[in-house]
Amino acid sequence: MSTASSDVLLERLMQLHPKLIDLSLDRMYDILAKLGNPHHSLPPVVHVAGTNGKGSAIAYMRAVLIAAGYRVHVYTSPHLVRFHERVELDGEIISEANLAELLDECEQINGGEPITYFEVTTAAAFLAFSRVLADILLLETGLGGRLDATNVVDRPLATVITPVSLDHQQFLGDTIAKIAGEKAGIIKPGVPVIIGPQVSEAREVMVARAAALDSPAFVSGTDFDVVEQSTDGFVMVDGDERLAMPMPCLWGPHQPLNAATAIAALRRLESFDLSGGALARGLTTARWPARMQQLHKGRLKEMLGPDTELWLDGGHNPAAGLVLADMAQFWADRPLDLVVGMMNTKDPTGFIKPLAPFVRRAIAVEIPGEKNTLAAEDTLRVLKDAGLEASSASDVEVALQQLAAEQGPSRVLICGSLYLAGRVLEANG
Repeated sequence: MSTASSDVLLERLMQLHPKLIDLSLDRMYDILAKLGNPHHSLPPVVHVAGTNGKGSAIAYMRAVLIAAGYRVHVYTSPHLVRFHERVELDGEIISEANLAELLDECEQINGGEPITYFEVTTAAAFLAFSRVLADILLLETGLGGRLDATNVVDRPLATVITPVSLDHQQFLGDTIAKIAGEKAGIIKPGVPVIIGPQVSEAREVMVARAAALDSPAFVSGTDFDVVEQSTDGFVMVDGDERLAMPMPCLWGPHQPLNAATAIAALRRLESFDLSGGALARGLTTARWPARMQQLHKGRLKEMLGPDTELWLDGGHNPAAGLVLADMAQFWADRPLDLVVGMMNTKDPTGFIKPLAPFVRRAIAVEIPGEKNTLAAEDTLRVLKDAGLEASSASDVEVALQQLAAEQGPSRVLICGSLYLAGRVLEANG
């Protein structure tokens, strides 16, 4: 067995395929067969795809299930600070020793054959999930659905598709309908699918796919919906029932809809006993870092002083920009400043444009350590084209130093990329 750390192993595994993304299931089935097909020995699976809201829905489901006393595995991506965050075993992030052993096992059995980073690390995660007892596995797709490495699970308990929007068009298609078709690839014959809020062209594709596979479809706006909302909570209708729920702890006006999707999914899980109390506790204890997360303390927060709030969000596509714009309307009590860093594979104009009317000033930065970061001058050009007073800085800390000179109470939002958010959390301590 290798004595290499997980970081060293992950770096080696990154070199096994010339492309970071190469959507196919053949390599995945090959390595799983060599490993003894651990995907056939997983706990019952809830498989989740979508463009926005996947992580929030999983966070709510995880918290509710744990509140109800169940043992829960979780697989998500990408990570923010360390890879270990992607693999949660029975409520705990995987240990370094366990992860290194699993990665070494996968590297050895793969024998240097071409395989993508996500494929081989997903295989390692499946090994982990198959070897530790749990009642359920919440499994998030990495990219798309139909050809995603997680889609080797052929008989999940349920599938969930959160809102779909334009993102990763170079891999998934250049229209909402095409992207929805890829996401709908996780729907399995006869398995319930819970379809979160969708634009009409996405919803039609998903409903048609479910009908073709004889899969019971439960659709937001038709079979379940949020019908009332206040500062204290919301009321959702699910079939013939009305459920009064507390306001979710994850911040934002869109979160009751994410929570409703999670609840609708949980209520379709046969043999799971989830009381109203467990649902309420889960909504108020869920955790999902870097998604409208307020940083109350830490080194970066201290740079701004007590009168300035510091927020962090990893949203990076036009739909996320719309969500942030909706939230910014609740922030009229003080000026909003942005620090923006994005990947060059994203649509910075689509992200910034809806948010711009609510922003006083914006500073463009690059994402440290990311070869596909959008150059600060390119981000700056987008900010200025959106009509913003804007400048650039060499990094987030310099940007915050500039904003700290502003007079009076204010609010700073660091946004544009989950990769940037991870660097911020690491730097903040």
